[in-house]
Amino acid sequence: MPPDPAPATARRAVSSLDHRIEAVTGHDVDTLWAYRDRGVLEEPLTHLIDRHRELAHAETGVTFYRTLLHRLTSGEFPVDGPLFARIDRTVDQLEEAAGTRDTAEQRVIAALEPIEATAQDGPSDGGEPISAGDQAALLSLAAGAKVHAHLLTGRMSVPTASGSRIPYAHLQRLEAAGLVSRDTSHTVEAGQPVTLTDTGRAALAGSRSHRPAAAPPAPRPGTWPVAPIRPRR
Repeated sequence: MPPDPAPATARRAVSSLDHRIEAVTGHDVDTLWAYRDRGVLEEPLTHLIDRHRELAHAETGVTFYRTLLHRLTSGEFPVDGPLFARIDRTVDQLEEAAGTRDTAEQRVIAALEPIEATAQDGPSDGGEPISAGDQAALLSLAAGAKVHAHLLTGRMSVPTASGSRIPYAHLQRLEAAGLVSRDTSHTVEAGQPVTLTDTGRAALAGSRSHRPAAAPPAPRPGTWPVAPIRPRR
């Protein structure tokens, strides 16, 4: 197998699962890799990105041996016994690399499917009720908020216009559920504005409409129930 690429020059290889990862997280894979290096992802996403890095390296191995096989059969070398031996050896190595890639792909899928299931279980466009914590977070975000990264530590924070702060992990869950979105045309150092999506506004409105009416206060012990006052004729 080819040696591991140096950390300074490592670049992700495009995999067949990139689009699923980006769809469920709302971020491109390069951004997720950067967040993983900063240590700001919650545990399920951290596990997913670690598995994706393994897949990217496995894809690099497949590309390496496929390129080598193409070179061996391009006419650059004389057709003789040693060439046939090199081709046979490279085909075996390519098959092994493809097997490693397939195993890594299954590990990514195993880490990805629970995250996709969580996102699918989120509130729908019909405005289904949301938890009290999500409702409070959406109310704060609706007033205005930005995602910031600390210049020294890289830690992410989500201060709101109301003066409260939303935990970054909570914001990621709301993003995965399609309730909020951020303007990635801005850098996190400058601040990325966060807004509610149509789904988020519908969910927030639904939580309000499903709020039960306040029950009348119970009479104090030892008192007679108060009869409703009837208008005089």
